[in-house]
Amino acid sequence: MVFLLQKERTNDKLGKKCDCLKEKIIWQNPDSQESKYWKLMSELKQKIIDGTYQAGDKMSSENELAAFYQVSRHTVRKALAILEHEGYIYAVHGKGTFCSEMGRHTKTSRNIAVVTTYLSDYIFPSVIQGIDQVMTENGYSIILKNTKNSSSAEGKCLEELLSKDIEGLIIEPSKSEIYCRHIALYKKLDEFHIPYVFIQGTMEQLKDHPYVMMDDCKGGYLITKYLLETGHRQILGMFKADDRQGMERHRGYVRALQEYGVLYDPDRVIWFHTEDRAVKPFARLRVMAASGIKFDGVVCYNDQIAIKTIQTLSQLGIRVPEDVSVTGYDNSFLAENYQVGLTTIAHPHERLGERAAKLLLDLMQAKSLGEKECQIVIEPQLIVRESCKHRSITQAPKGVGDSLSNL
Repeated sequence: MVFLLQKERTNDKLGKKCDCLKEKIIWQNPDSQESKYWKLMSELKQKIIDGTYQAGDKMSSENELAAFYQVSRHTVRKALAILEHEGYIYAVHGKGTFCSEMGRHTKTSRNIAVVTTYLSDYIFPSVIQGIDQVMTENGYSIILKNTKNSSSAEGKCLEELLSKDIEGLIIEPSKSEIYCRHIALYKKLDEFHIPYVFIQGTMEQLKDHPYVMMDDCKGGYLITKYLLETGHRQILGMFKADDRQGMERHRGYVRALQEYGVLYDPDRVIWFHTEDRAVKPFARLRVMAASGIKFDGVVCYNDQIAIKTIQTLSQLGIRVPEDVSVTGYDNSFLAENYQVGLTTIAHPHERLGERAAKLLLDLMQAKSLGEKECQIVIEPQLIVRESCKHRSITQAPKGVGDSLSNL
C-alpha cells in the first residue's frame, strides 16, 4: 500500500479564496484499476504543467490514450474526468477535449505582476519601491504595468497578464468608483488560483477581496477638522468623483462640517474626473471667485490639486495663507518642497507597498488569514505646514472627534 497526497483548496470564512490548503490522504493499491487511472491522470497533468501540452491543444482521443498507455477506456475516462474537474482540460461537444490556460499558471515562475494607475510621478515610485524591496528579498521578479487610470486599459492589462506565467498580482483599480465591466477577468484569476491584492482602493463588486489602503474618510475628516479648529467656516472642497479615495475623502469632509454645526453646501464642492482634472477644478474655482462666493479655506483631493489651486488663487490676487488656507493630501514631495509648505495628510507610500507585498506573499503561501489580516486599513496622519493660517478661533462643539472610530 502507498500514500498519494492530494491538495484540496478550501474557502475561508470570508467566502474568499484565501487558498487554505488541506492534505487528504488517499489509500491506493498500486496494482488496482484505481491506481492506474490515478497514475495516468498524474502523468497527463505533468505534461500540461511542463508545457508538453499547450493551452488550446487538442488531447488525444480516449481510444488513442487507452492504446498508448495500455489501459482501458474506462480508466482513461476517470483520469480525464479528474483533470476536467480541476480545470486542466475542457470538452467541446463534437470536437474533443482541449488543454485549458490552467497549465501555464501552475509552474513556479517566481514572477508577480504590479499594476498601478501611473508610474513615473507623484507617490507611485515610492509605492512600487516598497513592493519591489519585499519581493526581491523573497526571490520574486516584478512585471510592471500601468493603466493611466483607464478602465479599458486595466482590462487589457489583465488579459495580457492572464496569458503570462505569474504567481500573484498587486493592482490599483482604475476609476474604482465606476462600475467595473471586466469582473470576468478577476474571476479568471480566481479560477486559475492566482491571488491578488488591491491597493489604494477597491471596487464595490470585489470589496471582499484582500486589500491594503488608507482610511481616506478619516483623512478627509482630520484635515477638514483642522481647518474648523483654526477658525475656518467657509470651506470649499475639491474631490475626484470617479475613484473611491475621492468619495471617501468627501465623506470625511462632510462629517467634520456636520460635527461643527457648519451647513454643508453642495455649491461649495467642486467635483472633477480623471479626464478633466487638469482644467475643470480651476476653471470652476475662477467662476466661484468671480461670482462673489466667499471662502476662507480649500480642502483639496491631493497635493497636485492643492498646488494648482494655490497658483490659480495667486493669479486672482488671493494670497495663501493670508487670505485663504489650502490643504492637500498624500504628503508628496510637492507638499514639502513647494514655495508654500502644504498642510496635508501623510500617505504611507513605501510602507503601503511593503504591506501589500507581504500580504500577497501570505496568500501565495496559502496561509490561513482572517479578515483583519486580509483587509488592511492604514491610519492617516495630519501634517501641518505653512499653507494654513489661524483665523478667529471658535470653540468646538461638544462631542467633536468622539465618533472618529465610527468613520
